[in-house]
Amino acid sequence: MKSALKQALFAGAVCVAAFATASRADTDFNRIQRGKYLVDAGDCKDCHTADGGKPFAGGRPLQTPFGVIYSANITPDRTTGIGAWSGDQFYRALHEGIDAGGHRLYPAFPYPYYTHVSRGDVADIRAYLQSIAPVSNRPPANELPFPLNERTVMHVWNWMYFKDGTFKPDPKKSQQWNRGAYLVEGLGHCGACHTPKNFAGADDSGSALHGGNLQNWFAPDLGPDLRVGLGHWSSDDIAEYLKTGRNRFSNATGPMSEVVQYSTSKLTDDDLHAIAAYLKDLPTKGQGGGDNTKPSVDANVASAGKAIFGDQCAECHGADGSGEPTFFPPLKGNNNVQQSDPTTVVRVILEGARSVPTKARPTPLSMPAFGWKLTDAQVAAVATYIRSSWGNAASPVTAGQVAPVRKDTRSSD
Repeated sequence: MKSALKQALFAGAVCVAAFATASRADTDFNRIQRGKYLVDAGDCKDCHTADGGKPFAGGRPLQTPFGVIYSANITPDRTTGIGAWSGDQFYRALHEGIDAGGHRLYPAFPYPYYTHVSRGDVADIRAYLQSIAPVSNRPPANELPFPLNERTVMHVWNWMYFKDGTFKPDPKKSQQWNRGAYLVEGLGHCGACHTPKNFAGADDSGSALHGGNLQNWFAPDLGPDLRVGLGHWSSDDIAEYLKTGRNRFSNATGPMSEVVQYSTSKLTDDDLHAIAAYLKDLPTKGQGGGDNTKPSVDANVASAGKAIFGDQCAECHGADGSGEPTFFPPLKGNNNVQQSDPTTVVRVILEGARSVPTKARPTPLSMPAFGWKLTDAQVAAVATYIRSSWGNAASPVTAGQVAPVRKDTRSSD
């Protein structure tokens, strides 16, 4: 009798232990899956993977106005990655910009945005990163001049420009709006590209998300301006663009194509519409131009630009600039075309563009490069024509503005 009782108790203990183990495994699996989603939302793979390198092993060069910074290895390798980091050390890196060794990180790693991410989400992100294959890879040393190569300068930068703290929902706003704000201001770190920077590389908080120049691209205004912003875009338009890389107004190219490919195309429709709800509620500020006052354009430049457009561009974009939405972007009313800074439109003319393939729209479309056949003056003329025709009202482009973009893209080689 006692033997049977012992066996029953033992069997029960085994069942309880097995159930507990299964529950922990299920919890760990769910945490890893949540972490993967959050890593996608943060576009971590894109920045932490070098061309031809292993995923998350770092070494991708990030061009800044101050020099080149190489992304870190965030695989669980214990020597060159973050495998030996504790949960608290990982949290501190995201929230305070301090690595496991106590060294200050540069804001090319967007901790000024990641500081808004909740502790639970940070733990899930770490759980996923700890689950991937470790890669032994030590990225190159940063290429920064003295004294910027001394990380102690970040003490001053942080004191002047950084404020740590997790996201606090606005009780006056909807749950959807707050979710969008959490994604845009936190993991999405949209302001890293779409907010203008001051002389020290810090955000101009008074013009948050109203356009910024980064790595010789101009990220457009995301505010409600009807000419340079998203005033004509509906919430569905924004969600479609982030999901597929295209909508009736624009195709994602350049750095934004990578964001769509590795990040936003993997988000749920609910999160994409939350982002849209937040962006549609941004205040009007930034470049202005909402009155559509048309700048004066030299008649000879306009005539030359019109001729080039007719020969090289009209077949796809239409003589009236209407394009073929979701295939060849309309240039009429195009907010990218009309930004105060013409860098992006000049760059696309010089080196061409390729829309990103996504699950929803797997066939990429390409625009050829024209830098090899057009001079700086000709590029400036056609850009000026596009920016001032069909109701567009942006300033003329000069050959002097084209030259540095050409040098950067090396499209004339």
